Amino acid sequence: MKQPVERRLAAILAADVAGYSRLMGADEEGTHERLTAHFRELVDPKITQHRGRTVKNTGDGLLAEFPSVVDAVRCAAEIQRGMIDRESEVPEQRRIMFRIGINLGDVIAEEHDIFGDGVNVAARLEALAEPGGICVSRVVRDQVRDKLDYTFEDRGEQNVKNIARPVRVYALRPEAVADLPVFSVPLAYSVSQPIVAPRLSIVVLPFANLSDDREQQYFADGITEDLTTDLSRITNMLVISRNTAFTYRNKPVDTKQIGRELAVRYVLEGSVRRSGSRVRVTAQLIDAELDAHIWAERFNADTADLFALQDEVTSRIANTLDAELIAREAARETRDPDALDCILRGRAELLRPKGRESYEAAIGLFQRALALDPGSVEAQCRLARALASQQINFGSDSVESDIEQAEALTRSALATAPRNPLTHYARGQVLRVQGRLDEAIVEYEAALALNPNMVRALADIGRCKIFIGPIDEAIPPQQQAIRLSPRDPQIGFWYSRIGQAHLLQSRLDEAILWFERARSVEPGIPFIRAYLAAAYALIGDAEKAAAQLDEAQRLDGTGNFSSRARLNPTQIRGARPEIRELFEDTYYTGLRKAGMPEG
Repeated sequence: MKQPVERRLAAILAADVAGYSRLMGADEEGTHERLTAHFRELVDPKITQHRGRTVKNTGDGLLAEFPSVVDAVRCAAEIQRGMIDRESEVPEQRRIMFRIGINLGDVIAEEHDIFGDGVNVAARLEALAEPGGICVSRVVRDQVRDKLDYTFEDRGEQNVKNIARPVRVYALRPEAVADLPVFSVPLAYSVSQPIVAPRLSIVVLPFANLSDDREQQYFADGITEDLTTDLSRITNMLVISRNTAFTYRNKPVDTKQIGRELAVRYVLEGSVRRSGSRVRVTAQLIDAELDAHIWAERFNADTADLFALQDEVTSRIANTLDAELIAREAARETRDPDALDCILRGRAELLRPKGRESYEAAIGLFQRALALDPGSVEAQCRLARALASQQINFGSDSVESDIEQAEALTRSALATAPRNPLTHYARGQVLRVQGRLDEAIVEYEAALALNPNMVRALADIGRCKIFIGPIDEAIPPQQQAIRLSPRDPQIGFWYSRIGQAHLLQSRLDEAILWFERARSVEPGIPFIRAYLAAAYALIGDAEKAAAQLDEAQRLDGTGNFSSRARLNPTQIRGARPEIRELFEDTYYTGLRKAGMPEG
């Protein structure tokens, strides 16, 4: 039966290098080396930061898609602004300069390409852009005009090749790009980065979905995450976080380069093919230093035997690496593939950029999984963690009942599987939202004892230490989390926590440095802006302080940052009295100096 064509609405970004042939003719090796560095250090991280996906790299350019027009335009502007500084010392005739076009349209999607008039228009807009500039269609300009403070020039209707109707073109010229603020690339903060990879160190690359049904990508992603978790239970094994590993999705695999970038010795890659009730998993282990395949295997099973299949995969890899495998302490009781599907889909929801909608969708899926299999420890833990984390990050309309439900779920899970690291982490989240921070740290530490690479537990220990002290003990856990997952979606919050620790200790210059790093990664988070406002006010920079406070109020939209009395008290729930005084002397005093009224 012929599969239906997959179509979707996407923001399409097309980019190429102006005068590429001329540049290559003048200095082939130098141009190639610089362009590769620009893609690796600026372009690719920016696309990832703004939730985009590189569809294909054309050598002298690329095609990318974004779920949001605002993200696509902001990404393009930050790339172009970044290129100004990166090429500033290169003679003008040898500078690498991108032309970028952006359109919003319906596309036909395949695994490694997208097609349609929407793509063609983006390519034509790119050809119209000046070197260092950006051209967008009218629909793109209309979507961003009230959201981004960029000055687009109306270039009128343009007839472009192979497009039946004229296209209304708006340009962000190079001069306007140069006036934009400098946007930092979300580079990881390196803490004692090893030059030589540890013997037991690995990254699990995203498993490819080879199923006919592209909706099964979540299934392949779930396999990848579970293997990463299982491998991290090996004693002394350093496992790169799956969030960092997923930044390599749909990119050519150069195992030596990956080994150098992440300081790991081994790379695991593979694929999943699912058809009906049957699943086939292939995996291969590669020595990244030698670029040599040292182990490969294929596994076939019914979906009902998926957990047993994962156990077998993990055990074989552990034997190949000549390491001791920590026995699985928590039984995975779910036998019904439908319940497993719900769990994996819930995980997939929480892998997206965090928002209230993501949590609500995930909670619904975990509730369905638990209804299908009431004894599932994993479903209990995932649901409890999602309920607690939603309260920490966004709140809900049923705070008390949600917390009560989460607490009951974690108690049940701990009674059944007391040595499952996920049960202890979920319990820690519940205690944290209740303000019981000392008890939360005990649970996070228990989770880490069972899984030393659980970066969320590491980071949350640091978060708790900020409020109960010693404050300087909050910094090392954040640094270690950054080391294990240098491209993690949460890294901006980890930067911010380091900034908070410095702020409370009145190390204002260090605090501003970390808050600025956090803002560059998470420009839309209001509390990061508020901390920046307080820090700038305390060093006497009234102008920057007022600007950041204004942004916090604009981004929040609920009035939380309109006055001291409106600030959310849960931000310091569980803090000890002496640390509350430090918040009063630093954060709140800074906000008042920045212009926040009391009432």
